[in-house]
Amino acid sequence: MNLVTITSPQSVASEAYRTLRTNLYFAALETPFKTLVLTAPTHQDDKSAAVANLAVVIAQTDKRVIIVDADLRHPTQHKLFGLKNEAGLSNMLGNATAFVRMPLQETTVSGLQVLSSGPIPDVPSDALNSRKMAQLIATLREQADLVIFDTPATAIASDAAILASQTDAALLVLTSGKTRREHAQAAKDLLNRAKARLLGAVLLNAKN
Repeated sequence: MNLVTITSPQSVASEAYRTLRTNLYFAALETPFKTLVLTAPTHQDDKSAAVANLAVVIAQTDKRVIIVDADLRHPTQHKLFGLKNEAGLSNMLGNATAFVRMPLQETTVSGLQVLSSGPIPDVPSDALNSRKMAQLIATLREQADLVIFDTPATAIASDAAILASQTDAALLVLTSGKTRREHAQAAKDLLNRAKARLLGAVLLNAKN
């Protein structure tokens, strides 16, 4: 995985992310959203790279963007951006005074911050399905134009559905040559049961 929108901004892949950015802009005209969940059917899908690259191109339009690494099973965002992961989301959910000083980290992209996962908790789904998480989402909404949540694959846990039910919108990340049709359908069904506003799907690794 790499941040193609930074390393190769003129590439076809980078342009595809800018097209996705435009499509999200039009989707927001009808019903605005400030919190967005990205998930995938299985852990094989490269949804964390999609989160990071989408966040980069949105921030490049002078928007304030926060990535929240809510994949408390296989956290990746700190690795993609070369950041520390000593403190993050899990610390905030377990500390009564954590909101006083949120451990947001700056990236090399102006306007883009990351709230890394922090240490992996014993039961991630319990941490995400808590009143503290709902409070955190509300707090983050006031600090950015868009908050993007990187969540575990739907086949691994219910975490994505839990967060999708608390946020404004969701995107499903599929990977050409990897994602099986039945897994994609199961992921879609899960998000629909959670009453998520599913904006659509992002297809990675598509043939040109």
